[in-house]
Amino acid sequence: MLLAVAVVWGSSYLTARTLVLAGGVLAVLALRFVISAVALAPAMIVRRPTRAELSVGALLGLTQASVLVLETYGVSMTSATNAGVLISLTILLTPALEGAVQRRWLPGRFFVSAAVAVTGVILLVAGPGLRAPTAGDALMLAAAVVRAAHVTLSGRLTTGRPYDTVTLTWLQTVVGAVLFTLVAAPALPSAVRAFEPGHWLGLLYLALGCSVFAFLVQLWAIRRTSAARASLLLGTEPVWAVLIGVGIAGEHLTAVGVAGIALVLAGTYYGQRVEAAHRALVPV
Repeated sequence: MLLAVAVVWGSSYLTARTLVLAGGVLAVLALRFVISAVALAPAMIVRRPTRAELSVGALLGLTQASVLVLETYGVSMTSATNAGVLISLTILLTPALEGAVQRRWLPGRFFVSAAVAVTGVILLVAGPGLRAPTAGDALMLAAAVVRAAHVTLSGRLTTGRPYDTVTLTWLQTVVGAVLFTLVAAPALPSAVRAFEPGHWLGLLYLALGCSVFAFLVQLWAIRRTSAARASLLLGTEPVWAVLIGVGIAGEHLTAVGVAGIALVLAGTYYGQRVEAAHRALVPV
C-alpha cells in the first residue's frame, strides 16, 4: 500500500505542474484540500471526533500543510535535481528522528540501506548535476525535516491509541482546507475561472489520489509498522516519477538513471527486511 502511495505521488508531478501554471500554488492547494475534506465528510456523519483526536488531527494537519507549502515553493525556486536530492534525505532523517524520540535505534544496516537508496536518488535525478545552493534549496531541506517530523509524529501520537484513522485524516484535510483557503482567498475566483475540464480532472486526482488515499494509507501503515519503514518505502517516489515521465512525457532514461533506480529499489528492499526483522524482535 505504501508503494502504491509512492506511485501515486510520483505520478502527480506532471499534473501539479500544469495546475500550478493555470491557477497558482496556493489556489491549487486550497482547492485540493477542500475537495479532500468534502470527500471524507460523509464518513463523519456517523462518528464525532473525540477531543484527543481533534488535538492530534489539528497538529498533524499543520505539519502536513507545512510540508506541502515548503515543498511546492522550494521546487519552484531551485532545480529539479537539487529538489529531488534534498527531499530524499527524509529517508535518513525519519529513522534518525524516530530513534531519538523512542530511544530505540534501528540496526546500522538499516541506515546503510537508506544511504544506498539516497545515493540511488542522487544518480536518478543527477541530470546536468547539482547547482549552487539557493533559497529554494533551504526550503526543500526544511520540507525534508518537517516531513520527517510529520511521519514520526504520526506514529508517536497514534500508535497503540484508540484513534480512528479516517477521522484523523479528515481532520488533517480540514486544517489544510481552512489554512490554504484563507491565504489563497483573493486568487481563488480567478483560478476557478481559469480551470478547464481537464484541470478539474487533474485536481480531483490530486485530491482523491494524492491526498485522501495517500494520507489514509500513510497513517494506517505507520500505526502498524514504523515511521522509518514508511519513509523508506515512500522514498521510492522519484523512481515512479521518472518512469512515468519516460512513459507519458517521452523523457529519456540514461544508464546512470537506470543504475540509480536499481540502487533505490535494492536499498529499499533490504532496508524494509532489516526493519521488519528488528520490529519482530523489539515490537514498536
